[in-house]
Parts: sequence; C-alpha cells; structure tokens
Amino acid sequence: MTSPGSSFLRDTVTMILSGGQGQRLSPLTKYRSKPAVPFGGKYRIIDFTLSNCLNSGLRRIYVLTQYKSDSLTQHLYEAWSIFNPELGEFIYSVPPQRKLNNDWYLGTANAIYQNKNLFSSIKRVKWVLILSGDHIYKMDYLKLLQYHSNNEADVSISCIEVPKKEANRFGVVSANKDYEVEAFIEKPDDPPSIPDSPDKSFVNMGIYVFNAELLSNIFDEMENKQLTTDDFGKDIIPYLVSSNRKVVAYKFQDENKKSNTYWRDIGTIESYFETSMDLISVSPEFNLYDLNWPIRTYQYQFPPGKTVWYEGKRVGETLNSLICDGTIVSGGHVERSLIGPNVKVNSYSEIQDSIIMNNCNIGRHTKIKNAIIDKNVIVPENYEIGYDLESDKKKFIVTNRGIVVIAKNQVLE
Repeated sequence: MTSPGSSFLRDTVTMILSGGQGQRLSPLTKYRSKPAVPFGGKYRIIDFTLSNCLNSGLRRIYVLTQYKSDSLTQHLYEAWSIFNPELGEFIYSVPPQRKLNNDWYLGTANAIYQNKNLFSSIKRVKWVLILSGDHIYKMDYLKLLQYHSNNEADVSISCIEVPKKEANRFGVVSANKDYEVEAFIEKPDDPPSIPDSPDKSFVNMGIYVFNAELLSNIFDEMENKQLTTDDFGKDIIPYLVSSNRKVVAYKFQDENKKSNTYWRDIGTIESYFETSMDLISVSPEFNLYDLNWPIRTYQYQFPPGKTVWYEGKRVGETLNSLICDGTIVSGGHVERSLIGPNVKVNSYSEIQDSIIMNNCNIGRHTKIKNAIIDKNVIVPENYEIGYDLESDKKKFIVTNRGIVVIAKNQVLE
C-alpha cells in the first residue's frame, strides 16, 4: 500500500544552494566553500541538510556549487553516492555553467534560474524544495510539503520563531492569522509579530517549496517587467506577494527533540566555535545521538580511537571531549575539545577548549588552548598556541575573543 507521503516524495526535486564563499569563516574557507567546512569532529556542515533529506525520504537532489567546490564535490561523491538512478534517485553536484548568460550565480534565485532545466524538463515534478547547504538543524521536509499541498499554496516559506527584540538581525516574514504572507522585510527596525505569538517574529530560514510550474515561469514574467530576479528574499518573494500569489508561512517543526528550537547559521568563527563546543557539553543543545534521526557522513576506515600510557606524568587521557576514529592520545591530556579522525596527540602535550581536525600531529610537550586547527597541520614539540596571543597574531588568525585559527596543510615552526 502506498504511504500518504510517497507521492510528495516522488513528485519533488530538491535543490540545495551550496555555493557560499563563507568569507567570515576564513581561514577555514581558504580552500573550501562554507558547506564543506568540517563540523562536529567527523561531519561537514552540508551533511546536516543532506541527512534531513535522507531522513525525510527525499532522494532526488541537486547540489548547486560555486566557490572552491572541489572539496565539496569530492565529499558528495565519497559520502553520498548512495542513491539508485534506476529507481529515479540521484544526487548530482552542479557547478555554475553560465547557461543563460555570461554571469556566474548572482544570488539564491539566480542560481535556480540558471538551472531551471533541471526541474522544468522532468515530467514528474510538481514541487521544488529549495534548501541552504550551510545550516545546522533537524527538519522533516515531508511535513512542509504536506502543509504546502494542504494549503494549496504557490509558495511556502519555512520560518522559525525568534523573540521580536532579536528579529531585526534577520529577514522577517509578516503573516496574517491564517499564516498567509503579507510582506517580507529585510532587517526591520520594528519587526512584525506573529499573530498568535505577539512577542515573537517569523524569521525566514531560506527554505522554500515552490510549485514547479510557477518557479519555471516566474523569472520570465518578472524579466518582462524589467524586474530584478537575483534573490528570493529581496526580489522573488516580495513580487509574488504583491502579485497576489498564495505565499504561506510554515512554522518550523524541530526534530531535534529538545526544549529549545535549534537552527544555526554558522557565519563567523566565533559562532562556529561556540556551536562546536556545545556538542561536548553534558546535555548539548544539538543531539547527535538520536538514532531515530541519524546524521550521515563519510566513514573513514580507521580503527577505533584510543588512549595509551599510564606511567607517572605520562598519562593518555581525554576528559569531556569528542574523539573520532583513528585518533591516538599517546600520553597527552585532552580536555573539553573535539578531536577529528586520525589525529596523534603525543606525550606530555595538553589540549584544552580546542578543535583539532583530521590528520593533525601534536608534538610532545605542546600546549594548546582556545584554538581551531584545520586538517593536516603538524605542530612541533614544545610549541604553544593560545597562551601568547600577541605572538600568535604574527603567525595566525586570532579573533576578538582570542580564538586562534590555523589554516590547513601547515608545518609549524
């Protein structure tokens, strides 16, 4: 028997916008785009959106890339080549190709416009789900699709409730009591309230469901009127509202199963550090351990992580930390830190409140605190990071809050 949601899934194409340059995350984005940045020890940021798709049953996915996409493309191939084209399933990485003009992607909507052949040429596409590849959250997109269909909407916008006093930092959706969108306002001084929650506002999450036929035609309609069509929030959504299309707001339903709604746009080094460090708390805001909503990624064929040596002061120990496969803490001390795969922490070294990514080697007697060390970095013996920030600033990026960030592939001296 066909399940109620199966038709939604078969008739939907998912487009994930993953071309973000992520300049404020530099130097983590020096060699990769924002969605490809490692997060949580073993994952990439895009894994959370893709895991939402998989857990929601969506298996027709285009990932639109642009800046420094080789790392992301490789990850998609290695970790996500799990769909069967014979069954109508796929995940494809789609680079910008200047299909319709001589421009690269000029915005979120323009990226879709330049690739509208990917859904307009497929017969069985009723809905297009548009997502961002650089947010951390859990969401069942099938519920959004069902809401969109039940309301006979042209466009549905997923919105998160934010205290009104904080909403002026975001794009805010104004909706009536039936959640029909009346306006989209970018960073308003006085954000509109949600009708049934006057102390809160609806913030746009950058998650949209479009009727495929409307999405295919709206760009030509607007261009015929000499209107800009680069961005959904600034251009497309306001036009649809003004032309009396049915645009509805969908209240985000969190699958994270915690008391507070969780959605993070990791846009800065500080927010990346804070969000990462929360994962090692006793009861983290984001639950990585819910087997009913697994987060998927590429699994390196490494042996289990381990600690070795217990001889006097030469003790291998990890406290309140996440340690990934292949990592050996050999006589060193790790506390309140995330240690990625295949890291070697050598004897008498100390790591505190830090993020160490894949394949790093931490030399003996080294001391590290409040640091983010990207992949493949070799730290020599007797080195200190995070203890003399003025000295660190001469060699590395140091944030205003004193977080030392070291780019990948370095042999420190």
